[in-house]
Amino acid sequence: MSVLTSPRGKVEVVHCRRTESQDIYCIKSLIRKFTCKLFGKLNIIYLLEKANLAVTLCNDKEEIMAQATFLDYPNWNVAKQDNWVSVFRELDSDIPCTPLNTLFMHLFVAVDEYSVGCCKEILRTVYKAVPELHFIFLIVPSYMSLGSTLITVFDQVGNIPCLTYEEDFAVHICHRHSHYPQLHVRKARVEDHDDLMPIFMRYDTILKETYGEYFLAELIEAQDEENHAVVCEVAGTAVGFMSVCSRVNMQLLHECFDLGPFHGLCFPHPDDVLEAPQELSVRRSQDAELRSSSQGSQKIVEESQEPVFPDTMENIQGNIAKEAASEEALTAVQSGSVSEPEDIEKLSDVSTGYAQDHRVSSRSLASLLLPEEPVHFRPIYRGASAAFCIQLFCIDEKYEARSLDFMNFVFSLFSDKNFCIISLPHLTPEFILIQNFVKMVPFSTCTLEQDLYVFHRAGLLKSIHIRFATFLDTPGVENLVSTLMLNKSILEDLDRYNKARKDPDGTLLQAFVAEVAEQIVGIAVIRNEMDIEYIRSHYNIEDFIYFSHHQREEHGHMHHFALNPIFRHYTKFFLKEILRLGFKSCLYYPVYPKSREGKFQNPYAHSLTSALHYLVPVRPRRQIVYPLEKLGINAPSKAVSKDPISYALNHTNRKLTLEPKITVNAKIIVVGASNVGISFLETLVFCSHLKFNNLTLISTHGLPGKKLLDTEQRKFLASDHCFNDKDYALMSLCSWVNVVVGRMTGIDRAAKHVVLSTGEIVLYDHLILCTGQQYQVPCPTGADISQHLTNREVPNSSQRRYTGKVPCNHFTLNEEEDCFKALTWIRNNSITTEGNVIVYGNTIDTYTTVETLLNLGVSGSRVHLVQPPPASTITCINNYSVESAVADALAAAGVTIYRDAILAQWNDGLHPDPIYSASFTTPTKPFRLPCSMFFSFCEKNVDYETFKALNDTCLVYDGRLVIDTNFHTNDIAIRAAGSLTKFSNRYYSNEWTHSNFSSKEIGFQLAAAMLHLFDPTLEPVTEPPADLDRLIPMYKGAKIQGGILPGSYHYLHIAKPAIPTPLEVQMAQPNYGLEIVTGNAKNGTYFRIHINKYKMVETITCLSREPFPTSNYIRLFGQHEQLLNNLCARYDENLITDLYSYFTEPWCLALFHDRFIDLRKELRQILASKEEEDLPSIEQLAHQIEDEEINPTEKPRQYLKRVFEESIYKTLVERSTLDYLHYNRYHLPMYAWPGII
Repeated sequence: MSVLTSPRGKVEVVHCRRTESQDIYCIKSLIRKFTCKLFGKLNIIYLLEKANLAVTLCNDKEEIMAQATFLDYPNWNVAKQDNWVSVFRELDSDIPCTPLNTLFMHLFVAVDEYSVGCCKEILRTVYKAVPELHFIFLIVPSYMSLGSTLITVFDQVGNIPCLTYEEDFAVHICHRHSHYPQLHVRKARVEDHDDLMPIFMRYDTILKETYGEYFLAELIEAQDEENHAVVCEVAGTAVGFMSVCSRVNMQLLHECFDLGPFHGLCFPHPDDVLEAPQELSVRRSQDAELRSSSQGSQKIVEESQEPVFPDTMENIQGNIAKEAASEEALTAVQSGSVSEPEDIEKLSDVSTGYAQDHRVSSRSLASLLLPEEPVHFRPIYRGASAAFCIQLFCIDEKYEARSLDFMNFVFSLFSDKNFCIISLPHLTPEFILIQNFVKMVPFSTCTLEQDLYVFHRAGLLKSIHIRFATFLDTPGVENLVSTLMLNKSILEDLDRYNKARKDPDGTLLQAFVAEVAEQIVGIAVIRNEMDIEYIRSHYNIEDFIYFSHHQREEHGHMHHFALNPIFRHYTKFFLKEILRLGFKSCLYYPVYPKSREGKFQNPYAHSLTSALHYLVPVRPRRQIVYPLEKLGINAPSKAVSKDPISYALNHTNRKLTLEPKITVNAKIIVVGASNVGISFLETLVFCSHLKFNNLTLISTHGLPGKKLLDTEQRKFLASDHCFNDKDYALMSLCSWVNVVVGRMTGIDRAAKHVVLSTGEIVLYDHLILCTGQQYQVPCPTGADISQHLTNREVPNSSQRRYTGKVPCNHFTLNEEEDCFKALTWIRNNSITTEGNVIVYGNTIDTYTTVETLLNLGVSGSRVHLVQPPPASTITCINNYSVESAVADALAAAGVTIYRDAILAQWNDGLHPDPIYSASFTTPTKPFRLPCSMFFSFCEKNVDYETFKALNDTCLVYDGRLVIDTNFHTNDIAIRAAGSLTKFSNRYYSNEWTHSNFSSKEIGFQLAAAMLHLFDPTLEPVTEPPADLDRLIPMYKGAKIQGGILPGSYHYLHIAKPAIPTPLEVQMAQPNYGLEIVTGNAKNGTYFRIHINKYKMVETITCLSREPFPTSNYIRLFGQHEQLLNNLCARYDENLITDLYSYFTEPWCLALFHDRFIDLRKELRQILASKEEEDLPSIEQLAHQIEDEEINPTEKPRQYLKRVFEESIYKTLVERSTLDYLHYNRYHLPMYAWPGII
């Protein structure tokens, strides 16, 4: 916040923010004729779309006071976008402008009364936001004066001709030192104590309490060759402090962190052991997609093993000295970020730590069956330490952006050291200084509870130069990428660029290198993006760009990007230069789910370093399933409707190159890869302005979506249609989430860690329990059927836990891996040709499993469906028509059904492994079945190991884990969601649990509840009123189940969240509504829709022998029947005989469009808004009629319709609808609009 005073004495409190699209109208209102003469006639939307930085100044009422737009190339076409540096160097050789330190002002507008103050405030903010920036140029026609505002901050340096027509333009410059100068850094003196202590005390009193009132003076006095204290000052006053020390416990750091990219922070030594002995060598992972940032267990990291070689170090040090001398001596520092004294030697005293970062990638089932991989080799470094550490650091918040100004000076104090390190508690907010450091990845055996950050001396160089690659760069690139597994692919593409500038298929190819001190430190290869129509139609790229303002050739596809890790803080600059030099405005990077053959389908044809986290993940769009044959020539183009290999898309553009992300280092541990857990992680990952460094999933089999079962195969388990294999590929959670393969067996709430079945532990700050419920091994009652016992005479064993050895041919199917094991067993043991299969249970999964067995070739006569007594009167399908059709199909297939049967014994009470026979009791007489394979689908329950872990840690458990309405358990750091949980008894709603709702929505709401802890852009959460504090939340997403049932029936049931009730009881209610049914269940043409009393679609049930577009039908839920082309009226008039056909007609395809809901909201907003002064809105009219404030002579509906048609509302609604169809015509070409004929 700043205060501006106008010449007339008026005062405004103002603040700066990034310009948003809704500012455009106000910006246009501030443009004057003089503005157009200075900057030319501008398309504001286009300018903002291509701007690197756009800043808006607002007052405390959020009224726009001023706006400025900056790009990285000059306006008025005085120089080419990719070649302006030489032109401006010739203008004034004393101005060392480079693409790194220069921006150009393309627009400035302001409220006239405050224009001078607004201009200075915006420039100060820009210099603060971009620390590398030193010069801002302003170019105007030479005959124009700058006016009374800009003349106060810009000085003319010369004239320059225009490239397109004969006219000279004046070049003006604004220097950093006039607005937010660099800080002067010097050795600390004892008299600085009084200046510095208020800064320390403002943020932390622990140091004073621990070491005494004069700890800072004592620290300054204690300086020697190993310990130094420095300050930065402004006008003679110290505003920042840094204490550095050359004593570093290298052994501890080598044990805890992967320091390979920096040669262990040591000088090279002849006795260094950098490679594993031959017998111990392990296959390299893809440059370890995971050696880089703790953010992704499978993230590709391509960093060279020895970034800067010793023989070039003298050259680099010389460059640093020259640059330091040429830069102005200024002063700078950091906010109140305080690093506790971190004498690295003392870190060995930290209590024994715990596994901080289990980077165990999710593996295919095949790998699960193999022996554990050997421990990865760790290099041994015998050279002297090349690092010094920062012990204490603090800076006044006002000067925080200049924190890096310390580094030149402290490196000069340790001329023999190449690395500066700092360790911080991982919850420390990422202040500006460490944003320039590289965060090191801890080993899984790390004993420290702190993060380590590293900065290399060469990172101070500002002479980084990005240019197009040449043949002469090949040796340098080979050296850079020599340790990367993808080096061959990178070098092949570089060679292709040098020889032909294009791919064999003619696609334009561009290669860029980053050069520092005549050494190649980075390489990037991009191609023109040829699938831009597909990207636009399948990904929400328009969340980040206005698509129509980008030419086709401005979209680039990034294939390779490798940058030496010591220059990682220049990653965004590298990306910005690629866009400028390549004349691109957008870059796209795909992440494929796994290796595929083919040029565009092979993820290993792409490589990316830690730059992935400087891109933003783009959400996939839900697609319409088109009836292509029915549409004919009105179908979407093949570029839109094609179905290539799915991939996750990442993106950056010019607007994002100077947009920082908010880093979240909190350790968020999710236990259980259930749909709730995946939805939670998905929501966090796609928060594009946040970077979560420590998301970890603990799961028995890692991430789902491995496609172990072919898509054309029948699935053993029914689906709730939350996620499928394609969804997992489109998310690529493995790029952002660490995956620990294991089972949780304990929680230490005091130490805040989770204990795994392997004995390892995982630390957490926030623990999310989403383990759900699983099918358990049934416990036989032990009844001897030779005594002809009935169910009444045997003890109830439903609550007993089976503790014996699980037979090898007994299967409980809960995940895809379980299904794959069962499928493998069937194929390896000739189950399809011989032996009986028993399927025990009465859930829908029993039916889908039976159908899978029949489809695999198991004879129906050898399949026995044994159903235990039902726990309630509600069946799993709850629809008599569907149940009878399935029963007939089972009978036709020869499957025998046994009802009300309770498992008594395996193998007549003898050793049960393997199972040869199973005995059951019934209400009448018992029976015994031979058995080669036993599937159990008894009632789901919480896994015993999970229950024991929760119970032992004293989390409140009452049949399920007890939570409140904000997902909290009785431990504030532990949240839980999904079927594992129940609401506390104080809500008096025991019949409602998370099981009644959509798992995907529960996961989203859980993430939304937690984002307030991490996202400062969100409004603070307000406590609910006392009378609402006892109400449970009611989520509205549809509850879905589906699968393939016996008889090859494709089944789908969509319903609103509700307490389960028999269908017959529901239909008997007086306010039930209307039932619309077409077809016949037994014929496989059954389609049922329930319309509630409000005329909304509440339930959909489909049973068909032919596959149908499930995702389309899900979109029908919650729609008004009139929106479905007056469904009820047409049905009453017998115009609808087949709902399957009805919903493939072209008129309804817009209903399935992902942006149709936005159109509905827009139209409702139009009807609710007051468009004419003398008339109420349509919504107000409806309320007035309802409240009898007006009494029209005609029927209310007819009255409202007449008013609508006679007013401006009809025109507005039509215009909005046509705009929607026009904007989305690539998805909806089957609709006509004016002028099409």
